[in-house]
Amino acid sequence: MPKKVAVGVVKSDKMDKTRRVEIARLVRHPLYGKYVGKQTVCYVHDEENVSNQGDLVEIIESVRRSRKKRWDLVRVVEQNTEVDVVALRAAQRQQQLDAEITGIGQVEEASVAEEEAPAEVEAEQATEAEAEAEAPAEEESNEEG
Repeated sequence: MPKKVAVGVVKSDKMDKTRRVEIARLVRHPLYGKYVGKQTVCYVHDEENVSNQGDLVEIIESVRRSRKKRWDLVRVVEQNTEVDVVALRAAQRQQQLDAEITGIGQVEEASVAEEEAPAEVEAEQATEAEAEAEAPAEEESNEEG
């Protein structure tokens, strides 16, 4: 009997050499006839920890390695390109905290503040110029009336 081959998405890569892969499928409801999305969960052995969360992978049936792990990773079909915004923000916050504690990186923040300062000064000068331009126009209209 040939081994089963399937393609699914890695939902968890938290374990070492093990991936949780979900294979999505549509099943027709027996009474209502509506198609319902279902998932089959497979625990896959990934010897080199090649795959990451969100990757599309090809897996093949293998000998039982543990209580739940019965599949092997064949290859990564498509790598995940989405950015985890929450993790990115957490990393930035951690860098800011580290910079505050150690004092390293505060020079960069000061240079950024200096770059923003000229833009703020220009904006203030523009609003002052507009205010001066409007003031003489009001005085002229008062003199005419």
